[in-house]
Amino acid sequence: MVHSFEQLALLEGDAGRTPLRAWLKLDTGMNRLGFRPEEFRAAHARLRAIPGIVEPPQLVTHLANADDRSDPMTAAQLRRFADTTAGCPGERSIANSAGILAWPDARSEWARPGLMLYGVVPFRGESGADFGLSPVMSFETEVIAVKTVLPGESVGYCATWRAGRPSRIAIAAVGYGDGYPRSTATGAPVLIDGRRAPLVGRVSMDMLTVDVTDLPTVRPGDRVTLWGDGLPVEEVARYAGAIPYELTCGVSQRVLHEVR
Repeated sequence: MVHSFEQLALLEGDAGRTPLRAWLKLDTGMNRLGFRPEEFRAAHARLRAIPGIVEPPQLVTHLANADDRSDPMTAAQLRRFADTTAGCPGERSIANSAGILAWPDARSEWARPGLMLYGVVPFRGESGADFGLSPVMSFETEVIAVKTVLPGESVGYCATWRAGRPSRIAIAAVGYGDGYPRSTATGAPVLIDGRRAPLVGRVSMDMLTVDVTDLPTVRPGDRVTLWGDGLPVEEVARYAGAIPYELTCGVSQRVLHEVR
């Protein structure tokens, strides 16, 4: 992925000894990596002149705000890419997950799905199921204790939640040390053996607490799903003030990983 003149100089210095298939990146508005439109033609000519570069190089850009379908920025980026690369040979790559799902003009010879490979979508208020996708990642633990809490008693650090009735509180063996965000608000759903129950109180490093008063059969050893099949990570992310990318990327290395 060639995105700077420094890289071009390194490739030119190689004198074509290493055959390479190259992608040339145009910055259409992300302002992160890539050549600016006014630099692109010169960079394209220099890249094509390097011996060993497989012809023609592919052309690529990255969308900055495609998950907001009301924002005109994506349409502007697509126009800028089309105008700047007009007449340049080579296959194109524009679409990320949001581009694939919501922007037909972003679909070209190559697409770069990320989040949607997990069965998750980046659109606020929607989930993968709305697009016919199924989640492939589940984050699970188990209940390690069930406590009785009396009206007026608090649960967890900082006493952020108090029982308004005689309550049964399940303690699940997971916390922010495992990648479940500390910022997740009271009321966030978890599934205990497939039934919804709300998180209450502050998430701890290694534990969280769930109000299972309305699920009288919950016992230690019951399976707890933090997100996955039946509980979209997109929904949990909203309670955490986060985006689903943060949750799916944030599971820590101490969590046992299984591929099913």
